[in-house]
Amino acid sequence: MKVVLFCGGLGTRIREYSEAIPKPMIPIGGQPILWHLMQYYSSFGHSDFTLCLGHKATVVKEFFLNYRHEMFNDCVVWNNGDAVELLDRPTDDWSVKMIETGIWRSVGERLWAVREHLKDEEMFMANYSDGLSDVNLDKMIADFKESGKVACFLAVPPQLTFHFADIAENGLVRKMTPASQADLWINGGFFIFRREIFDYMRPGEELVVEPFARLIEDDQLLAYKHHGFWRAMDTLRDRQVLEEMVEQGTMPWDRRDNLACRLAAE
Repeated sequence: MKVVLFCGGLGTRIREYSEAIPKPMIPIGGQPILWHLMQYYSSFGHSDFTLCLGHKATVVKEFFLNYRHEMFNDCVVWNNGDAVELLDRPTDDWSVKMIETGIWRSVGERLWAVREHLKDEEMFMANYSDGLSDVNLDKMIADFKESGKVACFLAVPPQLTFHFADIAENGLVRKMTPASQADLWINGGFFIFRREIFDYMRPGEELVVEPFARLIEDDQLLAYKHHGFWRAMDTLRDRQVLEEMVEQGTMPWDRRDNLACRLAAE
């Protein structure tokens, strides 16, 4: 299944990095968060990517134009690098289509801009490219297929540390609930669509505003609730949390070890 990755936003909430590079290219453990996300998708067998570029598009292009498997896999080098042998089967044998979709466009406009590249797809996936998760993608896809709906998004609890207050009209507080325990769900940025999604879109619209409102009206939008790991990289603090997870070797989104075991058994 093809995967559309939105890589063109300005990333204003993490401007310390995004002024120089696109937000999906901000490094986590030495590699762009985009690379981690693509590893996640390809570990489920989805390695056909369409990248919607915009802000600092050349940074993304340079990364993939200079991409070498030897940089990310165990290898043997002879003759000062003239001969290289990979010791492992690459898990990143990707097809990467890079499309310029404009600097100031919204996510909806970027998806609309690449619709011709998806016209033959019964279903495809999409992602904001600024967050990671350990959701079982096979299960999410299977549930979506069975639902028969047009669109699905990953629903996750908000990553908040404060408490919600239940306040009476007279100002008395009836209850304080930690955000982690509140029955609240947000869009986690992992999408699955049928090609009919474009029937619900109009030029210039934001994806989760007008098109999603039409989907809701027609009972065609499915939320896949996920209680496991999910983290968006919206701030420097979010990046620090992900960086610390890599340093500690606790990366719930990284399925390469499991994939290596499966490939060895084939």
